[in-house]
Amino acid sequence: MNIQTPVKVDKAERMRRAREEAYATPLDKFHPGAPRLFQDDTLWPWFERLRKEEPVHYCTNAPIEPYWSVVKYNDIMHVDTNHGLFSSDSTLGGISIRDVPPGYDYPSFIAMDQPRHSAQRKTVSPMFTPTHLDELAKLIRQRSQTVLDNLPRNETFNFVERVSIELTTQMLATLFDFPWEERRKLTRWSDVSTALPKSGIVASAEERRREMDECYAYMSKLWNERVNSEPRGDLLSLMAHNPATRYMDPDNLMGNIILLIVGGNDTTRNTMSGSVLALSENPEQYDKLRNNPALIDTMVPEVIRWQTPLAHMRRTALQDTEIGGKHIKKGDRVVMWYVSGNRDEEMIEKPNEFIIDRPRPRTHLSFGFGIHRCVGMRLAELQLRIVWEEMLKRFDRIEVVGEPKRIYSSFIKGYESLPVRIPG
Repeated sequence: MNIQTPVKVDKAERMRRAREEAYATPLDKFHPGAPRLFQDDTLWPWFERLRKEEPVHYCTNAPIEPYWSVVKYNDIMHVDTNHGLFSSDSTLGGISIRDVPPGYDYPSFIAMDQPRHSAQRKTVSPMFTPTHLDELAKLIRQRSQTVLDNLPRNETFNFVERVSIELTTQMLATLFDFPWEERRKLTRWSDVSTALPKSGIVASAEERRREMDECYAYMSKLWNERVNSEPRGDLLSLMAHNPATRYMDPDNLMGNIILLIVGGNDTTRNTMSGSVLALSENPEQYDKLRNNPALIDTMVPEVIRWQTPLAHMRRTALQDTEIGGKHIKKGDRVVMWYVSGNRDEEMIEKPNEFIIDRPRPRTHLSFGFGIHRCVGMRLAELQLRIVWEEMLKRFDRIEVVGEPKRIYSSFIKGYESLPVRIPG
């Protein structure tokens, strides 16, 4: 019995309908940032059509302010690497297609322009040096072995909950030197901080505020402990003892903490889950990997491209300019769709295929470029590589046995659940 057949049939029909809708809809009615497209995994034909017909597109048909979509690889690179033309600053709207709600506009170094950006970013960079990553690798391997050894056989379970969330949350707790028994608070705060009103993660804006206030109070207590202690190697201590961040105002502190929590949680956990789904949907690639585990080295960047855990980043134009022949006005919001650039047919051969031995697997936009390139990207790759090394040692195959449940978001591209089974 091929347990994957129903998933494939449903996906094929869903994609057929999505393609029909995308090509029947007038371009001036497009809203490619609609979260439902991402939750239903029907975004692909919408971005495919934009790449072909209008690669720099102005959306006025959305329940948010109008925005420009930049969907091709080289145009995205232009925006991402020209921080003098395009701002990330939270006071101008920040890094997401939707302006942050009032009261949540905590400034972090990813939502800052120069010179403040680099000064604050440098304070946490010692965490991600090759020497420190070598030390973390031992811990990642030990924890991966423990988590994987405790998985059930011949029984359906949620891979997101049992593996992806657990391993990334353990790493977050280590990076922050966070109380181990309360580490799932980090997962919850990450989810709440990026949740949209219709996501179901929180019932109301008031509930969201209460939970973020709890995060602020808890992390402020830890911060004060680190400020008044000898320097240590965790992220909070690195910031507490560096002049560029030691005297941050409370909102700036909260912004950087949330940034590091989300960056360490959502991206790695969703790519980890996505890797299992990608290999399940491409059994010939799974066979290739099982027969040659050394291909993990190229499979990891390929799955980071294929998943694109952060679907977009937004900038605000600092002056009148042009992208792809379109006139962008000062103050316009410009959305770089990494998820589309990673499927750009002109830059990536067979971009819609998952190919674990691509000749140039690092040709992708998932970590961004320029001054805002992901500071923890090597740690993310390391976690993915080690967990797959350990899974291949233990399991002949991990089978996806039902539809994944995807997050209601056009920013975080991820999964709430992924039902899997490991044959005994």
